[in-house]
Amino acid sequence: MIFGVAIVGLVLYLSLSFDQVRCDVCVEYKGQTQCRSAEGIDAETASRTARDNACAFLISSKTDAFLCGQGTLKSVSCQPR
Repeated sequence: MIFGVAIVGLVLYLSLSFDQVRCDVCVEYKGQTQCRSAEGIDAETASRTARDNACAFLISSKTDAFLCGQGTLKSVSCQPR
């Protein structure tokens, strides 16, 4: 029990102690646009996560997932948290 509480505490401490970046990303794929936000340790990680989340709403196959993820972003805005 104490070990579990210690692990949860460590995870919370590590996730809250680092500087985070928040990115708002809009993706256009096959004529549809989807926007999502994500936080990460740096702008690259946060924007990639936001793009993957946006693409998840626009795709219907693995091929679509690949193509959407490789496409050009319609807009990206990142800021430190």
